[in-house]
Amino acid sequence: MTAFDSRPERSRERQQTDRMTRSEAETAAVARELATTLRAGSVVLLSGNLGAGKTAFVRGLAAGLGIDPDEVSSPTFTLIHEYRGGRLTLYHVDLYRLERAATADLGLEELGVSDGVLAIEWPDRLSHGLSGATGVRIDIVNDETRAITIG
Repeated sequence: MTAFDSRPERSRERQQTDRMTRSEAETAAVARELATTLRAGSVVLLSGNLGAGKTAFVRGLAAGLGIDPDEVSSPTFTLIHEYRGGRLTLYHVDLYRLERAATADLGLEELGVSDGVLAIEWPDRLSHGLSGATGVRIDIVNDETRAITIG
């Protein structure tokens, strides 16, 4: 089992992984590595301040799933973007502009993510937990450096 194993039945065994990155490319590389362990139905919860690199991380997930990372943009105004063409569909959700109560009726579980991966930015806005999800925390260390915690 790798440190990035996202199988819900093994989530209690998943170890926390800490990485330091010094560029968007390095952040994306960490996400590409994680993407190799994701399966249909996987959920990735991305936390961090504005500008921490959450969308850059999702671009890396896309690349790791075989999706053109240049297609990925922040869904802040669209709420949900769907990217196809890789080994799994990537659903990218940004809850930044929503209040916690508003997320209860989004139907994220009904998106059809059984065929893909659901990546959610600002998961603290969720009204309920999502079992088996992989948490990713990106902290700003300085202008270039990020501390990424997965687990």
